Amino acid sequence: MTDGADTARTQRALAALAVDPGGLKGLTFRARMGPARQAFETALRKLPGPQHRIHPAITDDQLFGGLNIAASLAEGRPVRAPGLAYLPATLTFTMAERTPPGLAARLAQLLDADHGHALILLDEAASADEGAPQALLDRLAFHIEPPEAATPVRLPAAAELDAARERLAAVQVPNDALPLLVTLAARFVIHSLRAPSLALRAARALAALDAEMTITRGHLQEATELVYPSRATMMPSKAEGQTPPDAPEPDQADNAAESGEQSLTDLPDDILVSAIAALLPSDILDRLAAKFTRPANAAGSGAGDRRRGNRRGRPLPSRPGRPSAEARIDPIATLRAAAPWQILRRTGRNADRELVILPSDIRIKRFEDRSDRLLIFTVDASGSAAVARLAEAKGAVELMLAQAYARRDQVALLAFRGTGTETLLPPTRSLVQAKRRLASLPGGGGTPLASGLMAAGDLAQLARGRGLTPMLVLLTDGRANIPLTGDPDRVTANDDATRIAASLRAQRLSGVLVDTSNRPTDTARTIAAALGARYLALPRADAHGISTAVTTALGA
Repeated sequence: MTDGADTARTQRALAALAVDPGGLKGLTFRARMGPARQAFETALRKLPGPQHRIHPAITDDQLFGGLNIAASLAEGRPVRAPGLAYLPATLTFTMAERTPPGLAARLAQLLDADHGHALILLDEAASADEGAPQALLDRLAFHIEPPEAATPVRLPAAAELDAARERLAAVQVPNDALPLLVTLAARFVIHSLRAPSLALRAARALAALDAEMTITRGHLQEATELVYPSRATMMPSKAEGQTPPDAPEPDQADNAAESGEQSLTDLPDDILVSAIAALLPSDILDRLAAKFTRPANAAGSGAGDRRRGNRRGRPLPSRPGRPSAEARIDPIATLRAAAPWQILRRTGRNADRELVILPSDIRIKRFEDRSDRLLIFTVDASGSAAVARLAEAKGAVELMLAQAYARRDQVALLAFRGTGTETLLPPTRSLVQAKRRLASLPGGGGTPLASGLMAAGDLAQLARGRGLTPMLVLLTDGRANIPLTGDPDRVTANDDATRIAASLRAQRLSGVLVDTSNRPTDTARTIAAALGARYLALPRADAHGISTAVTTALGA
């Protein structure tokens, strides 16, 4: 597809959205800041109707309105502030790839209310496994990924758009248009039921733009090219066993010819399928897989993720701000800020008021909370050096547990040997339970490094689900010889370990790899690089050395 064709499709999508913003709901524009993005935003300013820019940190009061506490305090009476959802408008959402789940749900609710709002997502995600929430993408008609070259995007004149909007309600929809769109969606395994409806809306808007009072085959094709490619999950295969539709009876054919009408489903759909397939990305299956392996939030470091809020945790100094559902007023700090100015403020209409508080006096409470951290010790228990390594790990775990009460850490211990991995110590802070579990540790056999990494990743996922911040401490020499299949094969075992380490890095599981081999080689370094972990070569370290090195590396 040429850059000119991409620009033409972008222009038609924007024009259709200008004609029917409430029906098409909006579009996603995925591009980093650059000439193409600037050209698109310049065209956005030409869309009719009010426009507002929003960001991921927008509050519910700004979006839906509510009691304006600052104005109410200044006026001495309740003052309500209308939100952006009060009147239909086009909302341009910058940094859409950072949308919190709660905000995505509220924006989806706003679009479902059908009050005429349209949403423009400006997505700057660098890869297919990131981006705006699927709940919003599913509700927006168009998805645009422009070429790097900047090309001006031109919309029809304002008078043409106004005339198209007036014609929109009178555009006729053939009875077989929607069944055809549903069939095409099934051919491309599009799961969303909104896709055919949005495609039909797009076809009506395009027909209105072309001053046509009935949707034509060309409008349906153009609409599916704009709506379906971003939603397709599979390349369509040639249908087998299909027989051509029965020819109409002579009388029916004559009647259709006399009336000048032609059924859309009487025409072959190979052209439509080919047109949509030509716009699908070549890596469609990889993109689909990436959606289900979207990386979790960064694990952080130190004593767990810092979480600033206004509910609990260590108090932080109050700061000026706007009160909202997420920002609570600090009454003492607010009164302290307003007190020095009371004499000067009791003038004019405020002469009879005992206390005059202005919006600039308001102070917001702040707290800092730290999530609990889980240290996942994953120990190589194979080979002749297993006893020494496990003894070192045992001592290091006990030392870390002794400090867990102060740092709110939990510790787990996994040992991999033979053909699998064993959980020797589930997540715990109990030093007594740890010593009992660590009293007898097995050793010997092959090195199933991939199995150990996979078990650590599974445990990390469970920890995140419980609100913990998982971190990996891997003690190994990196010389894997048992792949996931269980059959000894050093090459396959190294490939499996590297692949799983890369997947853990995509999940942002931070940690440390401690190389316990007597003579460190590049094998363990390669695993550490794939894992994105800090590499420590400690071939002769004892329990205190490992504990000190791990504590320093993790920033505890």
